[in-house]
Amino acid sequence: MSKSNRRQVRPLTPPQMEILTFIRDYQHSHGYSPTMQELADARGVSKVTVFEHIEALVEKGLLRRLRHKARSLEITSRAQFPDDRPTLIPIGGRIAAGSPIEAVEGTEHLDLESLFVTPHERFVLEVQGDSMIDDHIRSGDFVVVEKRPQVRNGDTVVAVLPGGDATLKKFYRERNGVRLQPANSAYKPIHVKEVDIQGVVIGVVRQC
Repeated sequence: MSKSNRRQVRPLTPPQMEILTFIRDYQHSHGYSPTMQELADARGVSKVTVFEHIEALVEKGLLRRLRHKARSLEITSRAQFPDDRPTLIPIGGRIAAGSPIEAVEGTEHLDLESLFVTPHERFVLEVQGDSMIDDHIRSGDFVVVEKRPQVRNGDTVVAVLPGGDATLKKFYRERNGVRLQPANSAYKPIHVKEVDIQGVVIGVVRQC
């Protein structure tokens, strides 16, 4: 998991960012890195100038060279680009998958770059308890929650009960109110007249 308190990278000069972006785009389209000569030709500068920019990017931890390889440039995970979409979304706290607990806010972030590229109106909660184990949601997992104006029967939701406690359960609207159904036969459903739905679970992230 990547945290928001990554070590700060010194700002890049415009030529350095251009070089780094060109390497990224070249790798995406070719599957390997450009040579120094290809970089020089693309930027209209000398190989000496390209080498100086490469050295600066390596020193800043944004590039690394692979030994004994002709096209040896590799972009590190610390590199960020102006056209990148945001992939850090907030961990809102912890949510009970068991007996309801007091809702707890958090300030950490979880990087979901490999899963979600537009985390608009989404947040993350760490699961505590095993009431959703049959839906493959375990204690210690992170659930990705999306705020939605409408909830459908069968959705797994973050629900705040009238007393203020929060719980993670399946939502079912019934004639006399709402049933919050666990996915574990060891737990009983929760029946309430009304409930405040904070969002719908759209994904689960498990730390290996």
